[in-house]
Amino acid sequence: MNSRRDFLQKLAASAMALPLLPLQNLAGSAEYANFYNTPYDGPVLRVAIMGLGSYGTRVAKAMQDCKRARLTGVISGTPSKIKAWQARYNIPEKNCYNYENFDQVKDNPDIDAIYVITPNGLHHDQVIRVAKAGKHAICEKPMAVNAKEGQEMVDACNQAGVKLLVGYRMHFEPKTLEVIRMRKAGEFGKILFFQGQCGFTIGDPTQWRLNRELAGGGALMDIGIYAINGARYMTGEEPVWITAQETKTNPEKFKEGVDETIQFQMGFPSGAVASCLSTYNMSHLDRFFLNGEKGFAEMQPSTGYGPIKGRTHKGELTQPHITHQTLQMDEMAGIILDGKQPVVDVSGEEGVRDLKIIDAIYEACRTGDKQQLS
Repeated sequence: MNSRRDFLQKLAASAMALPLLPLQNLAGSAEYANFYNTPYDGPVLRVAIMGLGSYGTRVAKAMQDCKRARLTGVISGTPSKIKAWQARYNIPEKNCYNYENFDQVKDNPDIDAIYVITPNGLHHDQVIRVAKAGKHAICEKPMAVNAKEGQEMVDACNQAGVKLLVGYRMHFEPKTLEVIRMRKAGEFGKILFFQGQCGFTIGDPTQWRLNRELAGGGALMDIGIYAINGARYMTGEEPVWITAQETKTNPEKFKEGVDETIQFQMGFPSGAVASCLSTYNMSHLDRFFLNGEKGFAEMQPSTGYGPIKGRTHKGELTQPHITHQTLQMDEMAGIILDGKQPVVDVSGEEGVRDLKIIDAIYEACRTGDKQQLS
């Protein structure tokens, strides 16, 4: 297994072979049902994808089912990929750019937003260039390699008057939103504990995810961010302290600055605690567990491409699977075009919050000290 993408794609394989259930069956999602089952002729967000790798391909395919977002451009350093995408998605030559000339997109009215799906270490400069070109930016997570760079990206987009959104697809996933609804409604009672386990055995040692300069770290940046973000949206709180321990069994494969396995703990203002695991050296880890005084929620798989599976003290979660990236892009179109407020934030500020926690986890591993967060 070469990457998190491969891992999540394997989890999704069985789901992709199944027909989607009617959207009307979604608990509490009459808005989705009405939207996807009625004709739409309103404004559409015109999107260029930057980075035409496996995940960019997945997003492009999912966007074919979107009603409010449309793929209208591409940015890549590989001419052969551009040609293939032009043919597959009917993209005109004038909407195709490379990494050297994509600043010219500022003069292209066919593109409203650029979705940056490149290695983590490139996000900072690329998003700032997108902002300077006057286009909205959607950035894959983690949005940067540290909180300082993330804040600079937020500031650049604010200064340019464009939106910066982060590709938190789970923030729109129906089963996830049902657990959040139950928590907000008090159905779990006082939240006591969260556990997040995220990991797989990574393959090719030469890939960019094991290159510190491009990845910004190791498993924590790639897969552990799901547990960090999940702890926050499942508990509904921001952590106030962090402890962490790193384990490395293969220093040849996992060089200095590239983490193999990190266990980390977080404490929240209410007294709730989280215990999480992020690893590139163990497979079959994709589980969230939330415990409260009145009940619980368990999701496994919790963050794969789908279908997400889960249960609570009230029974199985039955919301049907909808392609995550389709929902994400339609919802992001609503945010950009209409100022719609999502249930869970997907702004650049949200991305910075996760990066501050990542910074603190790495510092806790380095020093062995508990890190206090303001």
